Amino acid sequence: EMQLVQSGGGLVQPGGSLRLSCTASGFTFDDHAMHWVRAAPGKGLEWISAVKWNGGATYYADSMEERFTISRDNVKNTVYLQMDNLKSEDAAVYYCVKDVYAVVTMGGPYDVWGQGTQVTVST
Repeated sequence: EMQLVQSGGGLVQPGGSLRLSCTASGFTFDDHAMHWVRAAPGKGLEWISAVKWNGGATYYADSMEERFTISRDNVKNTVYLQMDNLKSEDAAVYYCVKDVYAVVTMGGPYDVWGQGTQVTVST
């Protein structure tokens, strides 16, 4: 069974940092690009970032490139999202997502989703 298990997240003050992790199993991790997306109440699903199968190329939504960093460790079958200088508008449920292809395909198709991790930004 293909699976993505997320960890990290939680409550952080504005300006703080968090690192999300997503560990894959049940498929060949380095055959696939990986994405992070988020869902906030009333805002729908928002794409954040993606990384190519070998980590050789990364992509970001315009509003997040300066504060968020995606990376992957193909030995550990894990993709990460480092989030710095967090703002209240970053509060959301964050999901890691498996791309069907090795190169990044914007908008999918995506075939496996992590369970989601809540990020709360508040004093």
